[in-house]
Amino acid sequence: MRHQKKTHTRTKSNSWLSKFTNTFVTLCMTVALMWGLQACSNSAALRFIQISDIHFLENGSNTTFKMIGESPRLLDDAVNQINEQKDIDFVMITGDLIDKPFEKELKAVLPHIQNINYPWYFAFGNHDRCVGGYLDTNLYLKMLRDANPDFTFDKAYYSFVPKKGYRVIVLDDIITTEITSQGYIDEKQLKWLKKELDRSKNDTALIFMHVPLIEPFASPNHRLKNASQVMGLIESYKNPIGVFQGHYHATRVVQHDNVLYINTPALVSYPNAFRLISVQNYKDKTVFELKWLETREKTIQKMAKLLVIASSIYTGEEKERNGIYEIKR
Repeated sequence: MRHQKKTHTRTKSNSWLSKFTNTFVTLCMTVALMWGLQACSNSAALRFIQISDIHFLENGSNTTFKMIGESPRLLDDAVNQINEQKDIDFVMITGDLIDKPFEKELKAVLPHIQNINYPWYFAFGNHDRCVGGYLDTNLYLKMLRDANPDFTFDKAYYSFVPKKGYRVIVLDDIITTEITSQGYIDEKQLKWLKKELDRSKNDTALIFMHVPLIEPFASPNHRLKNASQVMGLIESYKNPIGVFQGHYHATRVVQHDNVLYINTPALVSYPNAFRLISVQNYKDKTVFELKWLETREKTIQKMAKLLVIASSIYTGEEKERNGIYEIKR
């Protein structure tokens, strides 16, 4: 009996020691894993929406290319989809919020945009302002500030830091001295852009503009006149840079080393889509994940598709719709 008690005591002691050892090892592994993840990731992921070329018109009619008459329904559906997304840091509208540059149209669209549950921002498109008209830059910006507590800017180009490790740079590449669909960035704004990129050398820079630097397809009447100059400046930097554009109503993604050029289609014309973008900084790379969000107004989308000659020009390839792109640091 005495021998059996000793064996039982030794067994309990071994069991306790085994549990303690297992718990200790598990804790060590958890701490090591968390430390490793922190070491690999320099900052939290950034999630945002890019929506472009809404072309809102309160009482408009469809054209041979754009579903202007359905623009309020398309916008409301997009806003509902945006609000269903989780953990969005901001929403960026890359131009042509309204189709005709009248104050009454901007007043009409703002209540729709104000339904977005996340901070939202704006870059000017060529349809947004009158040349020599009443709805000029100052009035437009004032109306945005009055409608949106997150929009505090008094210039058409501006920057902000949405989260540590990222800088958002919004450009105004619209010509306001003549009626044209072409774009241009003057020397004053280029000098400002250089200062912003200098401040972003250790971060991921996210640039938003309407007229693209790289055309999805050739259209001399819509191009950025000094695109090569602007690209030369941007590509002289070595940190990860994403450039988000609209204007052509088409989808295209082009990577030049550390710069990713992303064209997003129009909400108002086929494919009636917009983007959800996730960006994650790691120690040795930055990863961009692009996700395609189409309108749920399928009847409108089918009608819109009938208005385009080659739909693939506007939808792009699958990776340009839903793709993962890496930029090495």
